[in-house]
Amino acid sequence: MNSSSAKERRALILQMLEQKQEVQVTELSRQTGISEVTIRKDLTILQNRHLLLRTRGGAMRKPVENTNEETAIDRKRLFNIKDKERIGEEAAKLIKDGDFIMLDSGTTTLEVARHLGQFHHLRILTNAMNIATELMQYKRFDVVLLGGNVRINSHSMVGPLALSVLRNFRGYKLFLGVDSFSFENGVSTPDLEEALLNQVMVQQAAKVIAVFDSSKFNKRSFVHVANVNELDCIITDHAIPIGMPGKLKSAGVEVRLV
Repeated sequence: MNSSSAKERRALILQMLEQKQEVQVTELSRQTGISEVTIRKDLTILQNRHLLLRTRGGAMRKPVENTNEETAIDRKRLFNIKDKERIGEEAAKLIKDGDFIMLDSGTTTLEVARHLGQFHHLRILTNAMNIATELMQYKRFDVVLLGGNVRINSHSMVGPLALSVLRNFRGYKLFLGVDSFSFENGVSTPDLEEALLNQVMVQQAAKVIAVFDSSKFNKRSFVHVANVNELDCIITDHAIPIGMPGKLKSAGVEVRLV
């Protein structure tokens, strides 16, 4: 993995810490093919971002979060980077020039925003400040950012004002970010305000496309967002649990694997 980028290398470190409580610099150096000096710098950077804790000779993960607690977006974006990029690229294939789309907050929906370069005219609604900033770089789309209270963890807008603005829009293609998903319980999220906003997004959409990597399957969070039969399409990676694609297709959900 000598050619790995710093971003991919640090993502690997965090993924290793998801699997075990503590890792050593020597182990990380061997796994990545990168010098121990560089690994120590990576660990310092990740500690400064509050993503891990440094220890003598290595690092340990911060206290384990359950699915009813929310992982900050700065940490989420380092997980499953390549899968999210491929999901974003595939999602863009469901868009055509002139479409009205909505991009929910999240690291995978951010990748959708990053794959819109081939389009000339889109109307885009979003509740995420970082996604709105990304879209402004194209300098040719009509972008509406919902107002409201800012959630630091997700860079998203929530609350009564966001809901009030959202209710003025209907008939968009919704690209929905997902924290947790199970076939029995559908989509759920740890945050009540996010859930209330997501519920209205789903209700008023012409088509609902859920974009999320396979790590989100077979999990359930605190607040319900949508049932399986409210989704038109799921785009995810090939590590989806065995048997899940068939169950989803039998429920009328299109499944795209990347």
